[in-house]
Amino acid sequence: MNAPLTRSLDARYYTDPAIFAQEMRGLLARTWQYAGHVSQVRNSGDYFAFEIAGESLFCIRGRDGEIRTFYNVCQHRAHEMVTGSGNTRVVVCPYHAWTYELTGELRAGPNTMAVPGFERSQICLTPVRTELFHGFIFVNLDDDAAPMDDWYPGVREELADFVPHVDALEPLEWVEIPEACNWKVSVENYSECYHCPTNHPTFATGVVKPETYDIQPSPTGYVLRHVTECQSLDRMTYPIDLSVPHAGDYRSWFLWPMFSFQCYPGNVLNTYHWRAVDVDHCIVWRGWYTVGGVDDEVIRRLAMQDRQTTVEEDIRLVESVHRGLKSRGYRPGPLVLDPACGVMSEHSIATLQKWMRAAVEA
Repeated sequence: MNAPLTRSLDARYYTDPAIFAQEMRGLLARTWQYAGHVSQVRNSGDYFAFEIAGESLFCIRGRDGEIRTFYNVCQHRAHEMVTGSGNTRVVVCPYHAWTYELTGELRAGPNTMAVPGFERSQICLTPVRTELFHGFIFVNLDDDAAPMDDWYPGVREELADFVPHVDALEPLEWVEIPEACNWKVSVENYSECYHCPTNHPTFATGVVKPETYDIQPSPTGYVLRHVTECQSLDRMTYPIDLSVPHAGDYRSWFLWPMFSFQCYPGNVLNTYHWRAVDVDHCIVWRGWYTVGGVDDEVIRRLAMQDRQTTVEEDIRLVESVHRGLKSRGYRPGPLVLDPACGVMSEHSIATLQKWMRAAVEA
């Protein structure tokens, strides 16, 4: 007897505002989310604000060199502390000038010493769990969350193996890509290459060999590993030096739920990270990196090629899928689960949807 078919998730997982609200309160507030890069807070007092799961936060480097993250809210009467990015000696609330040290402790507030029993030492900006991952800053709103190495076992070491200079890298460019779709539609599209031969001709003929493409879930943790080989050198759309270890390989480590490191052939690091805007919209940031952020003509051309081909092609795909999910005629079909896995199988989607379903049901 054949095993029962595994069907895709019901459309409501992508279109129901109540499920999106539940994800914002739960999943996205209890998982590791990308905040920024250490190069954005190079010096003492450098800071930048950002948003995770509907919460305004900011990262700041202390005089001790430590990078800390805080909720972007004054403990006096809740005014936001900072906007954008910059540098400061102390963090001053614009509302009543309550002043905080770079470590978050309250330094002073106008006339607070006149208040009987006022204890300055008892007041501090609310900290957020923060980890550095090869220069990439991640945060988690769950104080009790397991460390990133537990969530994503082996990735730190594997990334350093494929990109030995990873700790010296800085952003060359980041491109912001709005998509009119639920964030999970975009993440799913990224997490399978079943559509690549049909929809990504440049990627499939000038960067990788689709016939070698596979995506495997980690046996533990929450990682999807993409593996493939590069095209033959005479078909590559950019030059690579095969004498360098792993130069002929493509690897990607998708870190559930919203970030991916990619190592393109030639040991070129690039990243995706997602932000959920609302149930019908997300933003994807595409990042490219060089040592010290120094300009590199080859990587600039590769990034432009990627934007004009794969990125543009994917926007059309995910936005069409999101419109289709709202059709009363959609009946979730079976996933294509080839026991041999490979590029024409959706076994990675089955794993991803299991995580999605568990996050909502929890």
